[in-house]
Amino acid sequence: MANTKDILMNNRLDEHLADIRITKIDWVRTTVRFFITIASSSLPEDTQFEYYFVNGAFLTNAHCKCEKVSDKDYIVSVLITNPGYNMCMPEGIYSLYACVDQDVICRVQTTLEFAEKLADASKTFLHNGKSISYTINFSLLESDEGLFPLMHIIDAKKYELPHYAVRGDKDPDSSIAKAKRETKKLLKNAKKPKVIFREAYNALVAADLAKKKKKKTLLFMSEQNDVMGANLVAVYNRMKQRGIDEDFDILFSFRAIIGKKSEYGMKSWMETLGKIAAADIIFVDDHCPMFDWLVLHPKTTLIQLWHAGAGYKGVGYSRWGHDGCPAPFSCHRQYDWCITPSANIADFFSEQFGISDEQIIPTGMPRMDMYLDEDHRSATVEELYEKYPQAKGKKVILFAPTYRGKDRKTASYPYQLIDFEQLYELCEDEYVVIFKMHPWVSKGVPIEEKYSDKFFDAGASVNINDLFYITDLYISDYSSGVFEYSLMRKPSLFFAFDEMQFSYTRGFHRDYRTSVPGKVVHTFDELLEAIRNEDFEAEKIDPYIEHHFDYIDTNSSDRVIDWFLLDQMPEEYTAKLKAHQEEMERLKQIDFISLKKPKH
Repeated sequence: MANTKDILMNNRLDEHLADIRITKIDWVRTTVRFFITIASSSLPEDTQFEYYFVNGAFLTNAHCKCEKVSDKDYIVSVLITNPGYNMCMPEGIYSLYACVDQDVICRVQTTLEFAEKLADASKTFLHNGKSISYTINFSLLESDEGLFPLMHIIDAKKYELPHYAVRGDKDPDSSIAKAKRETKKLLKNAKKPKVIFREAYNALVAADLAKKKKKKTLLFMSEQNDVMGANLVAVYNRMKQRGIDEDFDILFSFRAIIGKKSEYGMKSWMETLGKIAAADIIFVDDHCPMFDWLVLHPKTTLIQLWHAGAGYKGVGYSRWGHDGCPAPFSCHRQYDWCITPSANIADFFSEQFGISDEQIIPTGMPRMDMYLDEDHRSATVEELYEKYPQAKGKKVILFAPTYRGKDRKTASYPYQLIDFEQLYELCEDEYVVIFKMHPWVSKGVPIEEKYSDKFFDAGASVNINDLFYITDLYISDYSSGVFEYSLMRKPSLFFAFDEMQFSYTRGFHRDYRTSVPGKVVHTFDELLEAIRNEDFEAEKIDPYIEHHFDYIDTNSSDRVIDWFLLDQMPEEYTAKLKAHQEEMERLKQIDFISLKKPKH
């Protein structure tokens, strides 16, 4: 029996009011797109159809987005990592229905031409170290009434092949058997700390809730670095300048636990748990692995002040199915808010974090406040010329690509692709080159002594943003550094020698070639030729800036403080989030039980 709150849909399929068909299915990262055409309709021409995926329990788990292509053609899409409620689309068998208000008008079919290609649109995303597969499989319903596609979603462990005994395997005293027992023991014990930490956290939260606190507790936190990152520093320093730090109990927790968990003992973990439990608000600026398994209490607001502006590399759920992608539930799902430099690119962040567009707030990046401060710029330029006197009076080329490799431990850069001799000859008396490699690349740039008057390795001693002040040409690839550098309104070149490989292995979260503010080259010879001819495609810079920045000022830290800490969030953002949450609640109430065929 339906709940009185349910929104009951009316079954009007037998009236054959419209015939809508899928002509193509494709994927844009984790968004599946259905190209549909309205073959016929007896409804008014201006009728707006809404599309829902309905499962076997006659409930909907996705209200699709619909983009008009022509009067008869549309693209219906759903982001399977987050159809709107900050989780992956649940397992089930789904059919696509076209509706008008509360009337179910038709079950969407496919064309005869596309029917034989339907299965080719199926896709599998491997996660959890590629040990579990999230599969979307397309097939046809066995029916005499039409070619109705079914979308099967399955999230399951990989099928394990039978284990065949090897010599000594069944001997309890053999080295193989002993190794198996030790491995089993280690795996069992490895799970225990998380259970202990969860229980400890719950107890600490209960103790904190019992206190009568006069101030809110604010925690600045990172599990990636043992020092405070630039966005966090900017907000904290601005709080002190305004005297607002006195209004909060402020805590700090900075640990570089990636690959170093064994270096942090029980005392460190318990201290960190205590700070998290006490926190009413937590600021982070990167992925926090601890929150992949520790679910925060509702009393705590988690705010992501993401360190990067707007790069091109797939991050989080925008790289789902690739190495290093998150599990269906991860730290990212727990963000209450995340900042962005512009509302235009909010969807980049919502896709990669698996949360709603309405949770992404365009405050600007706090670390940009100092970067755009003219006094800081003047002082920094003076310091840089003292450090690199050879650069004064010359044009500076900054070579600063991102790393290659899966993570911090495997990060590297293929220096053999750089023709140092030709680059040196190109410089003549006009250029010097400063190399600034990604912090994860431990191997320094192999600069020979004979090039040392024009080539310099900045290493970790200089902030890349500071180098932008004296840079005349920035050479990068997929790094987010171009975001800050673009505001210098100087040219860039993008040395994307592995663009195709990168797109398939790491993945981009937007079209690379059309969105970079400069010329893309694929060989070092092309790079040198572009420099000689000053062929930089600099006309792309101004449109890039206009699209990526809502604010070009020194007030981003103030907006973060006012909006998130002092509860002065503009109503337009809170209203949008409230409306979205109400829409998700409504989705839960929509009931398609009228589609159920009566038993004979």
